[in-house]
Amino acid sequence: MTALQSALSVEVGIVVGYLLAALAVGAVAYRLTENTAEDYYLASRTLGTVVLLFTTFATLLSAFTFFAGPNIAYNAGPEWILVMGLMDGILFALLWYVVGYKQWLLGRARGYVTLGEMLGDRFGATWLRTLVAVVSLFWLFPYVMLQQRGAGLALVSLTDGAVPYWAGALGITLFMIAYVVVAGMRGVAWTDTLQGLFMLSVVWIAVLWVLASVGGPAAATARLGEAAPGHLELGGGLYTPQYVVATAVYIAFGVTMFPQINQRFFVAGSKETLKRTFGLWPVLVLLLFVPAFMLGAWARGLGIQVPEGGNVLPLLLREFTPTWFAALVIAGALAAMMSSSDSMLLSGASYLTRDVYRPLFGAPDREALVARAGVTIFAFGSLALSLATNATLLQIGETAFGGFAQLALPVIVALYWTRTTRAGITAGIVASQAFYVAAALLPWLPASYALPVIGSWPAAVVGMVLGLVVTVAGSAVTTPATDERRSVYFEGLRAD
Repeated sequence: MTALQSALSVEVGIVVGYLLAALAVGAVAYRLTENTAEDYYLASRTLGTVVLLFTTFATLLSAFTFFAGPNIAYNAGPEWILVMGLMDGILFALLWYVVGYKQWLLGRARGYVTLGEMLGDRFGATWLRTLVAVVSLFWLFPYVMLQQRGAGLALVSLTDGAVPYWAGALGITLFMIAYVVVAGMRGVAWTDTLQGLFMLSVVWIAVLWVLASVGGPAAATARLGEAAPGHLELGGGLYTPQYVVATAVYIAFGVTMFPQINQRFFVAGSKETLKRTFGLWPVLVLLLFVPAFMLGAWARGLGIQVPEGGNVLPLLLREFTPTWFAALVIAGALAAMMSSSDSMLLSGASYLTRDVYRPLFGAPDREALVARAGVTIFAFGSLALSLATNATLLQIGETAFGGFAQLALPVIVALYWTRTTRAGITAGIVASQAFYVAAALLPWLPASYALPVIGSWPAAVVGMVLGLVVTVAGSAVTTPATDERRSVYFEGLRAD
C-alpha cells in the first residue's frame, strides 16, 4: 500500500468511525424514546442547561460555520468574528429571551410542538398554520442543501479529490435520513452535546498546532499582514458598517425562526434552564468562532491556495497537522453538519405532519409513514439540487437566513401585541416573503435598496421592515375575527 493510499484509509476510517459512534448514541436514545409526538420531537420538554445549550449550539454548527466562515475570513479579513461571533451571538441571545421564553411558557401551558400550531391556535386559522409551515419548509430546503454541499466539498479537500464530491454529499444524506428515523430529539440532543464539546476541543487544538508550526500568533499575524495588509485593518472592503449590522441582524432573526432552533424554545425543563442557557450562549459562540475564523484569516498569510469553490480549513489542516488529526477535525465538522441536518429533518417532519398533512388530510395513524416518506423525498431533493448548483456556501446560507428572517417580526408582534389580527399577520408574512423571494430569485431585481435617511440596505432587511409595517398597519385597520383567541398568549402563563 502506498503512502497516499495509507493516508486515505486513515482519513476515511476516522470519518466513518466517528459517524458510526454518533449513530450508536442515537440507537441508545431510540430505545428510551416514548411513542409520543411530544417525546419524539421535544424529548418531553425535559432538557437541562448543558444539553439544551449544546444541542442548540451544535445544531447551528453547520457548513456555514466551519467552511463559509473561515472562507470569508480568508478572503475578506477576520472581522467576520464581529458579524457572526460578537454581534450575532449577542443578538440571538436577546431574541432567545424575547421569543424563546414566551414560546416556552406557551408550549408548556398549551402543549404546542411547532410554531405553526402556536400561531394557528391564537388566530383560529389552520391555513395560517399551514402557511407558516410551507414557508419554513421552503427555506429549510436550501439550508439542508448547504450541509450536503459542505460535506461533499470537505471530503474532496481532505482527500485531495480521492473521495468525489457526489460521494460525500450522498453519504451525509443517507446518514441523516437514518439518524432522523432512529434517534428523535433525545438522541439528537445527546449527540449534539458530545459533538459540541468535541468540536470546541479540536478547533482549539488545531489553532495551537498550526501556530506552533509557524512560530506563534505574532508570526502568523505578521505573515498575514505581508500577504494581505488590509486584513489587519478594522473595516473596509466587504465590512462596511451597514454590511456588518445588516448581516448580523438578518442572520440572528433568521436563526430564531429556523424550525430546528425554534422548536428548541419548547424543550427546556425549567425557567432557570432557559436563563442560564441564553446567558451562556454568547460566550460559547465566541469560544468557537474566534479560533475557527482566525484560522481562515491566518491561512491567507501562510501560503494556502484555495481553488475556486474550495474550502480553506481542510487545506490548512492538511498542510500543518498530521493526517489523522486533520481527518478527526473534518469528521467532527461533518458530524456537526449532520447535527444540523438531522435536526432540520426532524423539525421539518413535525412541520410537515402536524401543520400540513394533519390539517389537510387528517388520518393521524399514517403520520409516521408520511414523516419518513417526507424526510426521504426532502433529503434526496435537496441532494439533487446540491449536485447541480455552483452556488457558494455563503450564497446558499445567506439566502436561507434571509428567508427565515422574514417570519420573525410578524411573529414577535403577535406574541406581544394583543391587537394583532389574523388579516394583519397574514398580510405581513405574505408581503415580506413575496418581496424577498422575488429579490432572491429574480436576477434583474436589485440586491439592496436605498431607504430614506438610513441609506442602502440588503433585501433581507428591507423585507423584514416591510413585514413589520404591513403586520402592524394591517392589524390596525382590520377587525379581529370572531374565532381569534386574543388572550391565549397572555393569560394563565406561569414559569413555575
